[in-house]
Amino acid sequence: MASVAVLWSRAVGLCVAVLLLDVAFCKGFVEDLDESFKDNRKDDIWLVDFYAPWCGHCKKLEPVWNEVGLEMKSIGSPVKVGKMDATSYSSIASEFGVRGYPTIKLLKGDLAYNYRGPRTKDDIIEFAHRVSGALIRPLPSRQMFEHVRKRHRVFFVYIGGESPLKEKYIDAASELIVYTYFFSALEEVVPEYVTLKEMPAVLVFKDETYFVYDEYEDGDLSAWISRERFQNYLTMDGFLLYELGDTGKLVAIAVIDEKNTSIEHTRLKSVIQEVAKDYKDHFHRDFQFGHMDGNDYINTLLMDELTVPTVVVLNTSNQQYYLLDRQIKNAKDMVQFINNILDGTVEAQGGDSIFQRLKRIVFDAKSTVVSIFKSSPLMGCFLFGLPLGVISIMCYGIYTADTDGGYIEERYEIVSKSEMESQEQVEESKEQQEPREGGSLVPTVQEPKDVLEKKTD
Repeated sequence: MASVAVLWSRAVGLCVAVLLLDVAFCKGFVEDLDESFKDNRKDDIWLVDFYAPWCGHCKKLEPVWNEVGLEMKSIGSPVKVGKMDATSYSSIASEFGVRGYPTIKLLKGDLAYNYRGPRTKDDIIEFAHRVSGALIRPLPSRQMFEHVRKRHRVFFVYIGGESPLKEKYIDAASELIVYTYFFSALEEVVPEYVTLKEMPAVLVFKDETYFVYDEYEDGDLSAWISRERFQNYLTMDGFLLYELGDTGKLVAIAVIDEKNTSIEHTRLKSVIQEVAKDYKDHFHRDFQFGHMDGNDYINTLLMDELTVPTVVVLNTSNQQYYLLDRQIKNAKDMVQFINNILDGTVEAQGGDSIFQRLKRIVFDAKSTVVSIFKSSPLMGCFLFGLPLGVISIMCYGIYTADTDGGYIEERYEIVSKSEMESQEQVEESKEQQEPREGGSLVPTVQEPKDVLEKKTD
């Protein structure tokens, strides 16, 4: 039994040692940057994590960041991975526009690109590869085009020679390279199924199809690219809904419980997927589709309790939303509901009016109090009970101070009256003792009775 315990302790110690060595090995590929980085950074491309030692999110990112450093080194990437304590080198951090922690930036020459995606190893590495490479990558052959199409879910292509449209395309790419890929190709490289009415042209390839930019219908090129950089159907979360707010599109979401395998939950998700696929030509300019697991975030966003499963349509640009006015049985019912939203038949709820903003303040305050009491009742009692107790003591003190003051003042008045009466009595007695006009100043003293009788004799 003792030998088993010894072997077990040795195994645990070995695992801990391996883990520590692994952590140390990963950390070796992430450089700790100091003030000298400001002068030397332009010689290389840097992927930097600006952090604060006390930041919880920074501590959560640290093991992921170590894995990023190891991966970039192992594949021979030209991008160097580093981290900087933004509190110790605040002047350098502010020069790069660091406002919160952690902040991930790719520094390339005089340019600094912010990373705004999910903080996972694969997403961060893809961002580094995309931004560190050429702004617009050429597609020299149809084989290369097919390779890119299979590798990337969404990408943009400029087709044609030099033109004003290409200049706009380059400007848009320099701004939006942090989100998606940009390519260029000649007309003969494009697959045969692509039909172009005029040249030059800008296309987006996604969802096994393509859409051509139309300046008259789609407006500004950068705005169009920002709207079309997402797949038509997505798995939604809070971060993605925030990003979709820049597109100006309405977002149709099936709110379901993914752990629930009942027909109703799976049916609503399938209906949204069917509409997103079969009606993309009709709705891709105005709508984004997807599903969300659970209603917690939606309840917070709408300040209402939604039953699950259900469908909600959000306008993330102005916080309006639309709830079902009918039962959705199939894709046809969902299409009818969408058309009613577009023609104004369905009334929008919520919004960003003054009343809604006040309602939001009250709702957020209430949610904060409830969450504190749910997570830690003792902490809630301390945070809210202590101020209430102090306020109560202050109010009691003010009340009792007023009462005592009135009593003292009243007592002072009574004492003053009694003193005045005593003074009056003293004055009256003095008046009685004073001689009448013409009398002696010495008071008369009554003589004894026997003396008076002798005088009479």
